[in-house]
Amino acid sequence: MGSLPYNVLEFPILSLSIFLPAIGAIFIWLFVKGDNAVRWSSLIVSILTFLVTLPLWLKFDTSTAHMQFEELHPWIETYHINYQLGVDGISMPFILLTSLLTVICIVSAWECITVRVKEYMLAFLILETTLIGVFSALDAVLFYFFWEAMLIPMYLIIGIWGGKNRVYATLKFFLYTLAGSVLMLIALLAMYFKAGETFSMLDFMAYPFDFTWQFWIWIAFFIAFAVKVPMWPVHTWLPDAHTEAPTAGSVILAGILLKMGAYGFLRFSLPMLPDASQYFVPFVVALSLIAIIYISLVAMMQKDMKRLIAYSSIAHMGFVTLGTFMFTQQAIEGALFGMISHGFVAAALFLCVGVMYDRLHTREIGDYGGVVNVMPVFAAVMMLFCMANVALPGASSFIGEIMVLIGTFNPSDVAQANLSISTKWIAIAATSSVVLSACYTLWMYKRVVFGALTKDSVKTMQDMNVREFSYFVPLIILVVWLGFYPMPVLDVMHASALHLVEQSTASKLDAAAALAEHAGAAMQHAKGH
Repeated sequence: MGSLPYNVLEFPILSLSIFLPAIGAIFIWLFVKGDNAVRWSSLIVSILTFLVTLPLWLKFDTSTAHMQFEELHPWIETYHINYQLGVDGISMPFILLTSLLTVICIVSAWECITVRVKEYMLAFLILETTLIGVFSALDAVLFYFFWEAMLIPMYLIIGIWGGKNRVYATLKFFLYTLAGSVLMLIALLAMYFKAGETFSMLDFMAYPFDFTWQFWIWIAFFIAFAVKVPMWPVHTWLPDAHTEAPTAGSVILAGILLKMGAYGFLRFSLPMLPDASQYFVPFVVALSLIAIIYISLVAMMQKDMKRLIAYSSIAHMGFVTLGTFMFTQQAIEGALFGMISHGFVAAALFLCVGVMYDRLHTREIGDYGGVVNVMPVFAAVMMLFCMANVALPGASSFIGEIMVLIGTFNPSDVAQANLSISTKWIAIAATSSVVLSACYTLWMYKRVVFGALTKDSVKTMQDMNVREFSYFVPLIILVVWLGFYPMPVLDVMHASALHLVEQSTASKLDAAAALAEHAGAAMQHAKGH
């Protein structure tokens, strides 16, 4: 626990952070009547949860990579399943991001959700419980429980309050995610028996799995995490889900759910399966570049603002997966910082679309034009986040992307050894996204905000009210502040990122040679029979 000023086991802050939203949801469900009372109660619960998570940041020991705020209690002792929680510099920032965006989601839905308000708010509070649980769990079964439980509230949010094609989008989202999760469960069971009947994720990190096991387990994990990121070609569920989801659903989907897949790579693939992770570097790099370049070109063709931002998110997550598999502290910190920044920027862009949709009930770019003439404050706010989406210097997104690019130019020896081309060419190819993102983002902004005010429907639009502006304020502050001074976040990540690099590069096993040796042994065995 380092120099923490109190015994964290006597104050289970992680358990309180996880279950406070669920307890609040049960209380609201049983005792709160009336839509306005439900809204205010849900807001109070979400704010309290955010306040409860703040000590994770304020009392966090940045000098160590060890898990902090740990809790450990027996759960299903027969199978060595425990209620085990803990956070480090990789997971803790995502808990704060989740609690902050939940508050924003509830405020943003204050007026636009008028049907089944109680159920809508309860779904978001339960979703918050599952998301914080994912980032806190240190037992594989507990992690899997929260990972799967997240599907239920998200399924309801899109399926009940979504657009006209919500059933199709919801089923696609559910089936893609569930298919990947089944493979992850099989991989966890295999690791349980191989590592001596334990589900502790820390034990998995310490156990020396041989390469054959790593190879197949890595593939199972990859499919589960790639769907969630999402990586090409298993990305097609995301644009549909974003298009049909209500505004707050898109905010939490882009801000948090996409990060779960990349978090899985950092928590499972790299530290537990280092040799297989090194072996698959060319494969992941190729898919990352496809996401960065090809998906950016697809974004340029979109006419629906939500679909454009959804494809933009896939392209930005390509930077995250690229940095993750460079095996350097700088690239991994850039990937982590980029995920946090993208959580702010993508959430804000979807909120911008929601503000306009609440007025005209259309997301088509061609239905707007000249918005700056009637909504100057909104136009300024949207311009800030469009510039951040382009990774303009001074915005938080610039920090993450430049760190990934520098880390790609100077990768670890293990990353370069598994690539047949210089990473400098990879970095140059990835840099093209700066131009491509500027093309589709500025094209959208120009068509929507500037130009002559000719449409009668646009002429009647009113600028943002105080409530709408209020949920942009924390996002504006964070994007600008971290763009100029990123050290508070980077300091938290530093020790854990360094430890992760040591874990993922510690093995000297030549993965390709090991695979060839295994194949040769299998062939000799077959001949012998």
